[in-house]
Amino acid sequence: MAGSERTADPVPAHVAIIMDGNGRWAKKRHRPRLFGHKAGVDSVRAVVEAARESGVNHLTLYAFSTENWNRPGAEVKGLMALLKTYLQAELANMKKNNIRLGCFGQKERLPEDVRRVMDEVIGDTANCSGMRLNLALSYGSRTEIIGAVQEIAQKCASGQLDAESINDQVMSDHLYSAGQPDPDLMIRTGGEKRLSNFLLWQLSYAEIYFTETMWPDFRKEQFLEALYSFASRQRRYGRTGEQMTKAE
Repeated sequence: MAGSERTADPVPAHVAIIMDGNGRWAKKRHRPRLFGHKAGVDSVRAVVEAARESGVNHLTLYAFSTENWNRPGAEVKGLMALLKTYLQAELANMKKNNIRLGCFGQKERLPEDVRRVMDEVIGDTANCSGMRLNLALSYGSRTEIIGAVQEIAQKCASGQLDAESINDQVMSDHLYSAGQPDPDLMIRTGGEKRLSNFLLWQLSYAEIYFTETMWPDFRKEQFLEALYSFASRQRRYGRTGEQMTKAE
């Protein structure tokens, strides 16, 4: 059956994506890595639109990790320039499509001009009530978890929190993703099969979808294929298939 005739049901409420393969995509075309990153921006636009149209409520894109600061200076500078241009160009579309922007990560490490634009777009879309688009920028899950633990420890030391009351919800409430559901589906493009320090706490029960498609070639059709795969799976959360069938 043609992809356009299929439907994805259920649709994941929250999709997280590791957008991998830009550099290798460019290398195959004998072009600089930044050429691949620029092409990847078009995929971001296409996937954001596809996610919104599909009924996804939260979309988190792994755009720049804490480890990415170690890349060559020219590449980092180019990535920051692309981020700033993307935010400026997409603000009108976000407001038109009722998309609220958020940021996961050490936003303070971003260049001042990029951070200023980021804050403006976050503020200008704060009242949008449709899909939530999270950009994971200068993000590392271990750093996020350590920060959450430190904050919880400080609250315990000051008497604001009892150690005995610490549970999954308390931990989640101190992460960047506080107030949002954990991802139901994590997609990684580019053929690699690892989490790369991405949402380690939040992805505990997510369905994982790996694809050989490089990020610049990942568009609406490929995104829908991932949703179809998700819809075909049975999520058991530690129970047996028989238990889940009875519950249905």
